Amino acid sequence: MTAHLTHPRHQPETRGATTVTPQLIVPGSRPVPRDFVLGAATAAYQIEGARHEDGRTDSIWDTFSHTPGAVVDGDTGDVACDHVHRYAADVALMKTLGLQSYRFSTSWPRVCPDGGAVNAAGLDFYERLVDSLLEGGIAPWLTLYHWDLPQALEDRGGWTVRETTDRFVDYALAVHDRLGDRVRTWTTLNEPFCSAFLGYTAGMHAPGRTSPADGLAAAHHLMLAHGKAVRALRDRDPSLELGLTLNFTVADPLDPDDPRDVDGARRIDAQMNRIFLDPIFRGAYPADLLEDVRHLGLEDHIRDGDLAVISTPIDVLGVNYYNGEAIGHEAPASALDDSVNGGRETRSPFPAADDAHRHPRGLPVTDMDWEIQPDGLTRLLVRLQAEYAGPAGVALHVTENGAAFDDVADDRGFVEDRDRTAYVRAHLGAILDAIDQGVPVRGYFYWSLLDNFEWAWGYAKRFGIVRVDYDTQVRTPKASALDLARVIATRQLPPPDADLIALERHTDPPGDTRT
Repeated sequence: MTAHLTHPRHQPETRGATTVTPQLIVPGSRPVPRDFVLGAATAAYQIEGARHEDGRTDSIWDTFSHTPGAVVDGDTGDVACDHVHRYAADVALMKTLGLQSYRFSTSWPRVCPDGGAVNAAGLDFYERLVDSLLEGGIAPWLTLYHWDLPQALEDRGGWTVRETTDRFVDYALAVHDRLGDRVRTWTTLNEPFCSAFLGYTAGMHAPGRTSPADGLAAAHHLMLAHGKAVRALRDRDPSLELGLTLNFTVADPLDPDDPRDVDGARRIDAQMNRIFLDPIFRGAYPADLLEDVRHLGLEDHIRDGDLAVISTPIDVLGVNYYNGEAIGHEAPASALDDSVNGGRETRSPFPAADDAHRHPRGLPVTDMDWEIQPDGLTRLLVRLQAEYAGPAGVALHVTENGAAFDDVADDRGFVEDRDRTAYVRAHLGAILDAIDQGVPVRGYFYWSLLDNFEWAWGYAKRFGIVRVDYDTQVRTPKASALDLARVIATRQLPPPDADLIALERHTDPPGDTRT
């Protein structure tokens, strides 16, 4: 499948896999630093499929997605994007788009089924994937945990018990034994807030528990697992670039003059951002957080030496940002709604923020009902650099940012997704604004490369810059993918509202990409 980026009558200059002509430079474009890495991201359970192939056993998401009412339309990740069988074509597509790096996760139950012995066949797949990426000139960025805890470990207590932290180290070292000579950047966890609080407190994600105390226990053990894995990997190879990825919000009080709104915003900041940042960068939980949750037993799980392990120095912090929020002490008359429960019992993911409510601000929203607020990303990056990453000498990368929209495909499967294109341009512009303010952001990964299994939303929401026809598994780059390819090739960022350059697509219908 070929995606032509320019009209053939123009004489192109070729850089890598993407065609570049003068017409691709839009008036008003901003230069993108030559050393700024542009890529895309995925996660194992969301794309791989092959549920029980080559020794893989079930994760908590297999169990959760097969639970009636847990996922929209009863969707599961059993097949997803069939990436295990189609990885070679997917890597070829990445190369066509000019992606410089690919952030992916390994599946714990594929590598260490049931959290136990190493499964060579599972590692064989990731070895083939990494080798294909390197052959295509694409730098692999490996995440060890993107929410797919082996169900057997959940049956023994999951992230609420300390044993899981040791099993995570075993798994991390097993992956390193096979891939450590080829992958330089390793992140331990993706979004521990979601693993802990959406999974163990809100009941919205696997494993579906609704306990504030369990969420806090899980959060502590996730960070402890992170610190232990960083130490173990550092002992193996001091040259590795190690870190983790956190998801952030920018919480503003609805009324800055109302102390109740100010306190609500403080609680959200503490229970989503600082609960992870402070132990990792400062070796201590925030005092106000400990006071907020004192009745929920967090301190019962903190043993001598834990915080020293959690604060083991890292090299890179991944920043996931989708939107900020205005917080008021009263519930709004008309609320933003991104929740999904299928009739299941759910609650707020925040363990102690009952009087903190999100209020709409009249901003445009995505199909997830998430407000679009690019300036929040600039503010977040400036804060992280000033208060955490800068003093620690830790590199910042935006490892997730993206938008779901109600895509409409034409008869060839192509999606002219102007809203998503504008979203990406606006958020890349927000990063450039932060760089202009002295924040040395090193890269950006769009979420997601492919439409995929969107957790509790199943296949109802599409974040990809590449459309996936789930019936045929045909991949078709959307207009946003072609626009990102032009940014990579030209190192120029068009304004968000600049017209899309006319795209000419291959006249033949796209074929089956399976290899």
